[in-house]
Amino acid sequence: MASTNQSPFYQKAQGKFLSAETDEERIEALEEMIKECPKHKSSENMLANLKTRYKKLKAKLEKTKKSGKSSGKPGIKKGDMQAVIIGFTNSGKSSLISLLTNAKPKISEAKYITTFPEIGIMGYKGTSIQLIEIPSLGSAQYDKGLANTADTILILITNLKQINEIEKEIKKAHGKRIILFNKIDKLNKNEIRKLSATLSSKKYNFVLISTKTKQGIEELKDKIFQSFDKIRIYTKEPGKEKSPKPIILNPESTIKDVAEKILKGFSNKIKETKIWGPSSKFPAQKVGLKHKLKDLDVVEFKTR
Repeated sequence: MASTNQSPFYQKAQGKFLSAETDEERIEALEEMIKECPKHKSSENMLANLKTRYKKLKAKLEKTKKSGKSSGKPGIKKGDMQAVIIGFTNSGKSSLISLLTNAKPKISEAKYITTFPEIGIMGYKGTSIQLIEIPSLGSAQYDKGLANTADTILILITNLKQINEIEKEIKKAHGKRIILFNKIDKLNKNEIRKLSATLSSKKYNFVLISTKTKQGIEELKDKIFQSFDKIRIYTKEPGKEKSPKPIILNPESTIKDVAEKILKGFSNKIKETKIWGPSSKFPAQKVGLKHKLKDLDVVEFKTR
C-alpha cells in the first residue's frame, strides 16, 4: 500500500494498519484509509484494493464471530474517551450499552449473562466515545483493571444501597463517577421526586434513567460527554471543508499537539497555520505552534 502523495491523515491510518495486532484494529484502520484516500482517477486502483481488503477482513471477522471463536484480541485498546458501565447482575448494563452504542450484547433476565467485556462506540457531538460493559460485580469475570483505568465510570444501580457496595470495589479507580439509577419506569412521580432529592442532597452526579422507556438517555449522553473535559479540534485542507470528525485533545493543547497527534514529527514540516473559531481573533488568523486552542477550533496546515 504505497503512500505516495497521501495526506498525513492517510499516512497515520496506514501506520495504524501496519502496527495492528488484530483484525478489528485492521478494519478500523482500513476504514480511515478509505475515507482519506484521494478520490481521483490515479488513485482508483489503490482505493479498489483497500475496499477489497476491507471486505475480506469483515467477512473473516463475521465468520469468526459466528463460530464462537475468539478473535485473538490481546486486550482492549483504550480510546481517547473511555467509559465503563459497572453494576450488579440484572441492573440493565447490557440494555444500556445497546441503547447508547453500536454494541449488540445478549440481553436476558438470567443472572451473569455477560461473561466478557462488551465494547461499543457512542457517537456524540462529532466524537466517538468508547463504552465498555464490564461483567457483573460478584462474577468471576468481573474486571477490576478496566474500572481502575477508565476515564469515566457509569455506576448503574437499581437501589441506593448498591452505591456504597460498588464504591468499595472501585476505591483505586481514578475516573469520574456518574450514578445511573435504572428502572424508574417502575416508580411513581412521588418516588422519583424523593429519589432525586436524596441523590442531590449527597451531591452525587447522577441521572435517573429507564432502559425500557429510554427516559433520561439523552441527558445521560450529554453527562458522559461532559465528564471527559476534552476539546474537539477540526482540521481542514486549503480550499476544502473542515474534517467531519474532530481530533480529541486535552484543554490548553497547542497547534503543535494537533500536528503531532496527526503524525509524529509532522509539526516539523509545517510552514504556516491558520485557525478559525473560539481561540482566533479573526477568521483565518495565522498562528504559531505554541498557540493554545479552544473547543471547536478549526486548524489549517500548509507544509514545507
